[in-house]
Amino acid sequence: MTFQFSDQQLIPIHEKVMAEVRLSFEDGIMLFQSPDLLGVGYLANIVRERKNGNIGYYNLNQHIDYTNVCILHAQCHFCAFARKNIETEGAWELSLEQFLDKAVYSGEQGCTEIHCVGGLHPKLPFDYYLALLRGLKERMPQVHRKFFTAVEIHHLARISKQSIKETLIALKEAGLDSIPGGGAEIFAQETRDKICRGKIDADKWFDIHWQAHQLGIPSNATMLYGHIETLEDRVDHLIRIREGQNRSGGFMTFIPLAFHPENTRLAYVPSTSGLTDLRCIAVSRLMLDNIPHIRAYWIMLGLKTAQIALNFGADDIHGTVTEEKITHMAGASSPKSVSMDHISRLIQEAGRDPVERDTLYNEVIRDGNRWHSTAA
Repeated sequence: MTFQFSDQQLIPIHEKVMAEVRLSFEDGIMLFQSPDLLGVGYLANIVRERKNGNIGYYNLNQHIDYTNVCILHAQCHFCAFARKNIETEGAWELSLEQFLDKAVYSGEQGCTEIHCVGGLHPKLPFDYYLALLRGLKERMPQVHRKFFTAVEIHHLARISKQSIKETLIALKEAGLDSIPGGGAEIFAQETRDKICRGKIDADKWFDIHWQAHQLGIPSNATMLYGHIETLEDRVDHLIRIREGQNRSGGFMTFIPLAFHPENTRLAYVPSTSGLTDLRCIAVSRLMLDNIPHIRAYWIMLGLKTAQIALNFGADDIHGTVTEEKITHMAGASSPKSVSMDHISRLIQEAGRDPVERDTLYNEVIRDGNRWHSTAA
């Protein structure tokens, strides 16, 4: 049975998708503007199944934020997480022992990945960050260490008085396995200046990821949407990610991040709708033809929308997440963690085959809390 598009403007895009022809900036705008959301989702699902079949990936991970003290607390208008200093109400910084205690507990529960980000702390020395990685590598050598956004790495290079490459080499030697995609926000400079003036720009963000990829450190990429950005900003962002992947090939996953306005200086902006969330997932899958995976980050989307997104271009529903603070401090109403059984059931209900993965998308074979991956 042939799919019937209610928006005839999608037919030329359908022809491109079937012929595996790269979509243009104008195609991206049309996909965001089309009233035929089901048609856009249908197109995204073609690409999703071409790349990843019927698999719905998830993992057992732990988010640990080492501090929310940040020198950019006044500049990032979208952030409800950062605090000026440790004396500020709601501020925290974890000692090495506190951090490792959290991580080791998660490892004992079968966790395969520790995801760690934090604020740009003005006083923590570079050795603190190396100690976090070394401690984990020593105590939990099997667990993947995904640490520090490009913004944090830029900060670490400054405080250590090293180049970005030297900083990355030191972090890798200490135990860094990959870096998350945060800090990308939106690349268009005019909009970026309005929401996070003073944060590294798009060129520096890409340069740090490129240097990481050159050193064999893979990473993810993100886009924060639903604040004051335009549709043109979104498509520009996606095309820059695509071009960056052409250059380095080191991006594993793209994660569209829905903005949560509560407790931020952009609190007047309405929260994204489920339809906008699904469209961003779908358009991302269609525009990013060279990115292997698109993740529906349920922490920001909610479990129900993330489940539907598995048929709108996403092949990954993220993980169990035993601790998450950044989004919940901005008013997220999603749970802070879910069980593997729950995630697996959600994926099955979406008509997908649930596969537990490690960070690099190797299948995880599990015997209770003991596990190994199919990595060679």
